[in-house]
Amino acid sequence: MKVLMRGEREHIKIPSGHSFRVLRWERSVEEVECVVAPGCSVVTHGEGAHWHFHVEMELTLFTSGEGTRFVGDHIGPFAAGDMVLLGENLPHYWHTRGRSSGISVQWHFPQSHPFWAFPETLGLGELFDRAKRGLHISGQTAREVGGLLLQLARRQGAEQLATLLHALGRLAAVPDAESPPVSSRSFALSDGPRHQEAITHAVRYVIAHFREEIRLESLLKLTGMSRATFSRQFKIHAGRTFSEFLNRLRLQTACRELEESERGVLEIALASGFTQVSFFNRIFRRQHRCSPTEYRDRQRKKLRRQREKPGPTK
Repeated sequence: MKVLMRGEREHIKIPSGHSFRVLRWERSVEEVECVVAPGCSVVTHGEGAHWHFHVEMELTLFTSGEGTRFVGDHIGPFAAGDMVLLGENLPHYWHTRGRSSGISVQWHFPQSHPFWAFPETLGLGELFDRAKRGLHISGQTAREVGGLLLQLARRQGAEQLATLLHALGRLAAVPDAESPPVSSRSFALSDGPRHQEAITHAVRYVIAHFREEIRLESLLKLTGMSRATFSRQFKIHAGRTFSEFLNRLRLQTACRELEESERGVLEIALASGFTQVSFFNRIFRRQHRCSPTEYRDRQRKKLRRQREKPGPTK
């Protein structure tokens, strides 16, 4: 996994003649093209594969691929069909496994923007406020909005703007059950740029090397911080303590291995970065309220039930 040491804040350039940006990719979130008109796009570098943030809001749909999603203090799995609405300055990152494809739309409508001059848009304020923690969109809403996102790349001018407004209007009416928050709290990473940049370096380092032994001293050297300052700033910017972040990342990897491989629990624990299986078992049970073996059995039974479930009749 590549670790970048600069550019933790992405400066997004909205194409001339547009009030928002539409991106799509067919292989990787790093190999992205910006759609400027139907049949016309410009290749641009995507930052989705790195821990970053931007002032623009973002609605992202993965049409294929799977991996681990990082949003604020959240670390969790994602797969094809995954849709997330991100608020301003909310740090995020997608660690994909292999190829992926999808589409994303980004916009920045501050209170001074003409967007809010229309009385019909005032109802979107609550949606934008909820999105500060990120919203995971699912169910019928995700299917409908996903279709609208795909239409954005095939439309232009007033038709394209109308499609975005249609999508936002649908999201504003989404039931709570289909739009739970992703992160446990909102972030405001535009503050404290010196600490923010240093912690971004640390987070990227941890993500790249979590399977290895990571010494706190190495992170203190990387960030140039004292132990107390690092502990305080890491929790402010990453949403968790350093040890919580690292253990959550390792647990997520172990869960995926338990679901998909036949490797033993000890082998999985060591390969995920844990050095003591007793510690792994203890925090696994604390997180999932079951042992790793029980978790594997439950997940596989769940998968069998899904496979055996009859499809819709025609």
